[in-house]
Amino acid sequence: MNVLGLNAFHGDSAACLFVDGQLVSAAEEERFRRIKHWAGFPAQAIEFCLNENRLTLADIDVVAINSDSSAARFRKMAFALSGQASLKLIKEKVLVRQKRMSLAEHFEHAFGEVPGHAVYEHVEHHLAHLASAYLVSPFEQASVISIDGFGDFASAATGFGNGAELSLDQRVFFPHSMGVFYQALTQYLGFPHYGDEYKVMGLAPYGQPHFKEQMDAIVRETDGGQFKLNLEFFQHHKNAIGYEWEDNEPKVSRLYSDTLLDLLGPPRTKEQPLQQVHKDLARSIQDKYERVFFHMLWAMHQRDQTDSVCVAGGCGMNSVANGKIHLQTPFANVYVQSAAGDAGGAIGAATIACQRHGESKRHSMSHAYLGPQFSDQHCKQLIAENRDALDASNCEVAFDLSLAKLTDRVSDLIIQGKVIGWFQGAMEWGPRALGNRSILGDPRRSDMKDILNLKIKRRESFRPFAPSVLRREVSSWFESDADVPFMMKVFQIKESKRDLIPAVTHVDGSGRLQTVTKESNAGYHALIEKFFAKTQVPMLLNTSFNENEPVVCHPQEALDCFLRTNMDVLALGSHLIYRRS
Repeated sequence: MNVLGLNAFHGDSAACLFVDGQLVSAAEEERFRRIKHWAGFPAQAIEFCLNENRLTLADIDVVAINSDSSAARFRKMAFALSGQASLKLIKEKVLVRQKRMSLAEHFEHAFGEVPGHAVYEHVEHHLAHLASAYLVSPFEQASVISIDGFGDFASAATGFGNGAELSLDQRVFFPHSMGVFYQALTQYLGFPHYGDEYKVMGLAPYGQPHFKEQMDAIVRETDGGQFKLNLEFFQHHKNAIGYEWEDNEPKVSRLYSDTLLDLLGPPRTKEQPLQQVHKDLARSIQDKYERVFFHMLWAMHQRDQTDSVCVAGGCGMNSVANGKIHLQTPFANVYVQSAAGDAGGAIGAATIACQRHGESKRHSMSHAYLGPQFSDQHCKQLIAENRDALDASNCEVAFDLSLAKLTDRVSDLIIQGKVIGWFQGAMEWGPRALGNRSILGDPRRSDMKDILNLKIKRRESFRPFAPSVLRREVSSWFESDADVPFMMKVFQIKESKRDLIPAVTHVDGSGRLQTVTKESNAGYHALIEKFFAKTQVPMLLNTSFNENEPVVCHPQEALDCFLRTNMDVLALGSHLIYRRS
């Protein structure tokens, strides 16, 4: 049975493919369209999944999407009749529903045909999130939480997984949402773009939670692991906010009301320099999110009495909070898949659809290398086609290096302070670069963050860079021995080690680590091993291979990024491109 899973008509549109109950391919549409968080029908991601597995639409048995307009129907009707919402908001929600109900038309428009005999399965948004976490986790039993902005009239849900069974036990309904809370305050701090919440998370360690009282006025915890927004401070429940995106970057209008200004003062503009008050606000926002999150987790543990928890939803990308779960709650084991946000809902919808159609076995996602990959011959041909551009940039090329020679040369170059573009194997699923579409540097250099921002990234100086760590060495360097293959948790670096790796140590002594094993990524593991043997430091600085754009997908994009920035070296498969000094 071939099941195509979709997250469509929402930010981070994506597609995945299950064949006989096994996940074989997955990709986000933004990587092909080159527009961050692209929203619409993921035609190019679908095309990749089919071509990669030599299938056509005629071979698809089930199409599953992570939305179900029939969910919470009576709550929606009651809200529409309550008089709280404007006609524009109601119209916006109707338009979104219509688009998601017309999948066949979108297939026809994109491909000139429809999946002929396929059954369409609409899976409730948060059930898809729960499934995307638990049904691909290593746990046989776990509590499961989904927490984000909104989907199918709910913003959060909790459930329980036991074997192949998954229940959805409790929801938090519109208009209350921790995703909206965090996004609204992100806008207030002068970060207006969809997905900018990670900037607030990175800024928070520079401040103190001096606005705790104000945050408690904005949102409060309630009995049974629930929470409620003080709606005086918001306007998403009254006015249209821009969720009718189609084939473009998602944009959201202002979520907070003027009443928030009475509480916190004037908002920061995008151009205004960051001051200590903004850092304290960021810390207070993060602190409030964590308190609500842990309040929910405590209630789940009391109900389920299990040691393991799976986390999904857009707020599941909050790696700082994820890294504190084992400290602040009774849960000892935590799983967050590599695409915790809405893209991951494609996998969740597909797993539920598999079960509905009799394919009940589970799939454990041990790695995220599920996207496009390109042969060494393809890369060699591309280098030949771009020879004039390489000569104009004073570059030389070493072709067809063995893995041993490649990792030996690249590790030496990293030690020399060079910035390396590392393009290898299959593209990662999810927003994190995990060693196949990465830019690498020496974590020991105190100036490496400045070098990267000056040469390539051109991003805010307060944002940290991540360490990729040999799995067996985690406990020697971090205050944890957790396995974090998808870079979804932040832990404290041991105090005695922080001065040794300043480039990946955040201002609060933390690091958002990625654990690397030979089984998950042999080439990247070999490179870190070689660096470890030469420096006694078992990690590399790892950041995504991009320059204010989606992470590169195709080798041409990697080469273009290399040529237009001041990157020193590009490892394109087995070929090494240097800039002559």
